[in-house]
Amino acid sequence: MKFKNEVGAIVLRVVLGVTFFIHGLAKFQGGIGNIAGWFDSIGIPGFMAYVVAGIELVGGIALIIGLGTRIVSALFVLLMIGAIIKVKLAVGFLGNGQMAGYELDLAFLAMALFLTINGSKQFSVSQFFVKNESAKI
Repeated sequence: MKFKNEVGAIVLRVVLGVTFFIHGLAKFQGGIGNIAGWFDSIGIPGFMAYVVAGIELVGGIALIIGLGTRIVSALFVLLMIGAIIKVKLAVGFLGNGQMAGYELDLAFLAMALFLTINGSKQFSVSQFFVKNESAKI
């Protein structure tokens, strides 16, 4: 059972990492200044666009390789809560025809929350820095 849980956690970790990495990369490639302007227009300081895109980009890589999974996932939880409350909640679960709803953000939030609570140690860089827990007995 533990093996199955760890395999599931690896899948979540890598898929979430790739997804956030691509979103962060797209923000920088598409013109981060435009994103900063949009942030300003919705009442979020423009510099936060750089912070969010940086967390997505660097955090995505960290999840893919399994470095700081719980911390990075907790940051993603915060990002998703902010995105849902500030941007997506007003357009509803499925959106309004002009903008997507918060259903995907909620799925990412759930994935990140699972990883925040459970972590994912197998096939991760972090396993080389953390002492083996079974050796503590």
